[in-house]
Amino acid sequence: MAARVGIDHGAWFSGAGLGMFIHWDHASSQGIDIGWPIVGEFARPSYSDEVITPAEYHASAATFDPQGWDADAVMGLAQRAGATYVVFTARHHGGHAMWHTRASDYSIEHTPFGRDIVREVVDAARRVGLRVGLYYSLSDWHHPDYPAYELSDRPYAKEHHPDAGWPENAGRAIESDRHRRSTPEVWDRYLAYVRAQLTELLTEYGPIDLLWFDGDWERSAEEWRSDELHALIRSLQPSVIINERLPGHGDYSTPEQALPAEPPAGPWELCLTIGHMWGFSPADTRSKSTVDLLTTLIEVVSRGGNLLLNAAIAGDGSPHPDHVDRFEQIGRWMAVHGESVRGVDPAVGIDVRAPVTVAGDTVFVHLTMRPVGDLVVRGLPVDRIRDVRLIATGEQLAHRVSIEMYGQPSLGEERTGELRVTIPAVPSAVIDVIRIELEPRAD
Repeated sequence: MAARVGIDHGAWFSGAGLGMFIHWDHASSQGIDIGWPIVGEFARPSYSDEVITPAEYHASAATFDPQGWDADAVMGLAQRAGATYVVFTARHHGGHAMWHTRASDYSIEHTPFGRDIVREVVDAARRVGLRVGLYYSLSDWHHPDYPAYELSDRPYAKEHHPDAGWPENAGRAIESDRHRRSTPEVWDRYLAYVRAQLTELLTEYGPIDLLWFDGDWERSAEEWRSDELHALIRSLQPSVIINERLPGHGDYSTPEQALPAEPPAGPWELCLTIGHMWGFSPADTRSKSTVDLLTTLIEVVSRGGNLLLNAAIAGDGSPHPDHVDRFEQIGRWMAVHGESVRGVDPAVGIDVRAPVTVAGDTVFVHLTMRPVGDLVVRGLPVDRIRDVRLIATGEQLAHRVSIEMYGQPSLGEERTGELRVTIPAVPSAVIDVIRIELEPRAD
């Protein structure tokens, strides 16, 4: 009923379902978003026009000491939520490395805390059976060779690659990319720094399952020397999968913050915040509800993607309490219904006013909106329907089938029609799921 397009060297990714994204650096101790306040975006928790300077952003690295950080607790939260993988911000656009890098002294090693947080995340993830992903920004707004972002560079340039070179932008302001460039010699030195950091991450922390690039839009693929970076990565870890934000390369797509009307071709994931910001802010209280988050997870999976849901970490090392609550509630639902969103495929040829996934001869219908009257499912092989029940309670549901009598199936095709299911008046879960079991096809 579906055909999944996987990744040859990362087959685990297609059907992974839920992942936990973790955005964190020293700026959380100021209660401001990660990275973006440097360039004047999301500058304060009030989302006002108040300005924080680059120097003010970077200053909190000197005192960063998150004594409440517990990698095992956070990875345990991800595992209990039903996540199968985690992606951690090894270095964001702000330039602060969360591991002991020899390529820079702007890192967690040179803070009062001192511990290698990347190592702790990687080790804790493996202890609970999670796949390991590392986020790495190609841009570094702190590094002098990038060059570092200064207050005089504001307002932040919106003329990004690849938009700057698109034919439809000829003659418009966007055609001239205004991000400052280093000299060729200095740029070579910066790219050597990027290669050195990637080499550390890919040789000193064991097998890495996924690399999540970002920050690519400020330079072209030629400037990033993407082909060389890709070759380096493949030489160090041939099995790692890479997102498409390494320009010109990528094993999967990463739409951000909104589910596309049409899903991307091939493997993909939606990355999503629970609140407004990626990093921690006590004022970021506009958290999405558990129902909204589960509905998004179900809709994403039913379209063939994964949901990478963000957890922000506070300055003391503790996860945002709202995010803990949401992951715990998602976990309670997943403990019962996880079979419907992990290791499944999107349904093909089934028509119902609800998201549908399939796993072999099992069809899962997710009641993100409860129908008025019977639930009607069209396109099923009605002669093979064996069982229809509610996952939450195991209750067998009354149902009947109607076959389209006039149109006869072609040789080798199955008869299809309508399945009408009587839905209990009172929900049994945050989002109920109906499991429809089919008899194996006799070929």
